[in-house]
Formats: sequence, structure tokens, C-alpha cells
Amino acid sequence: MPFGLPTFSAANIIGNLLFSGLGYVAYSYGRKMDKTKVTIQGGVLMAFSYFISDTVWMYAVGTALTVWVWASRHDA
Repeated sequence: MPFGLPTFSAANIIGNLLFSGLGYVAYSYGRKMDKTKVTIQGGVLMAFSYFISDTVWMYAVGTALTVWVWASRHDA
């Protein structure tokens, strides 16, 4: 894309909404349960898709971050 503009494919938009939604749920859960680590992870999960425009990488990183949040929700 010229000028570094993101691509707006259906898969990219769906992935952005999916991972941002999961991030919001994690962020809200962390705030409600007073778990700072999960709150920060939820914020990262909501924001990472602004920095990754490739659809395959967005799904890979989003899946890894979701597993990270899921695995550490009881640690904090």
C-alpha cells in the first residue's frame, strides 16, 4: 500500500474486532478483579492491531496474546 496505509480486507476487520473485543473483556475482568497484569494484557490485546497491518501476522500475534492472557489469568 502506498504511504503505509493499512489494508481493509474483511479478514483484517474481523480479526481487529475479534481481538479488540477479547482485549476489552480481559481489561474489564482485570479491573473488576483488581488484577493489574490482566488489565495491562487486555490493553495490549486491544491496541496491538493498530501496529500490525498484515492479516496473517495479526491473527498469529493475536492468538499468542490471547493464549498469554488465558494462561496468566489465575497468576495475577
